[in-house]
Amino acid sequence: MEDLGPVTWPPEPVRTKRLVLREPETRDRAAFIELYASAEVHTYLGGPRPRDELEQEMPEVPGRRPGSFVVDLDGAMIGQILLRRATGHSRPAAEGKTDLGYLFLPRAWGFGYAAEACAAALGWLAGVLPGEPVVLTTQTANLGSMRLAAKLGFTEVERFEAWGAEQWLGMRSPVTPSD
Repeated sequence: MEDLGPVTWPPEPVRTKRLVLREPETRDRAAFIELYASAEVHTYLGGPRPRDELEQEMPEVPGRRPGSFVVDLDGAMIGQILLRRATGHSRPAAEGKTDLGYLFLPRAWGFGYAAEACAAALGWLAGVLPGEPVVLTTQTANLGSMRLAAKLGFTEVERFEAWGAEQWLGMRSPVTPSD
């Protein structure tokens, strides 16, 4: 995956009613480790990383790269949004488009934060790269992610088998002024 090309990074924080999407900071390191080591978070993502390995490898300021937003609730990280250019993708339909990824700590599940944060990130992307189509891939078994994809306006492009499970690839077409 590559960055988003001509987009200036980092942007100003993106604010919603309850959340702030911002660049990662040193204070987020423990939350990143918790996120990447969580068995619940990684149920459909090939399993968690070992915590001791993460403690050793995690940089002081984790996740600092173009397209990586920390999702902040009341001054604390509850998740991460990733917007990256899909390159070398196993699915031709995704190639060259922006890929949306998201991870949220289990304590933040069920409150609508993922939908709010992803919608804000997609709105930001539409402002900096107008007309950019976005793809999202998830396991069909991940019902929460499937519901979120539908809520965000992604429609199915294809299903395919990968990593021992059925995957779903959806696309969100750009919104045009006439829509």
